Amino acid sequence: MSMDDDTTIESLKRAVIAFRDERDWRPFHDVRNLAMGLSIESAELLEGFLWKSDEQIDLMLRGEEARAVRHELADVMVYLLYLSEATGIDLASAVREKIALNAVRYPIDKARGSNKKYTEL
Repeated sequence: MSMDDDTTIESLKRAVIAFRDERDWRPFHDVRNLAMGLSIESAELLEGFLWKSDEQIDLMLRGEEARAVRHELADVMVYLLYLSEATGIDLASAVREKIALNAVRYPIDKARGSNKKYTEL
């Protein structure tokens, strides 16, 4: 299996941590700066959709601009992986925990087809 084929959260985290450590960037990767970096990268992802209609976005995602979106998504994921490492939070466990919590907050019989927040159901 090539590195490209191994896409578990932990394998991706190992890859980005190795990249970081080869460049001696660990001293700059404190929780505060990583959280800010994650927010900034998320904003850069949003910027690509700003002022575009749904139709324009559909065309963008089928064209050459899809590469820029892919790279921004990757940047968000990289910062998320760095932040999970810095905080010691297991992302897979956190996602499973959140899904279980949301299953209680959004019971199928009340939430199906609804865009209401759980406090409104």
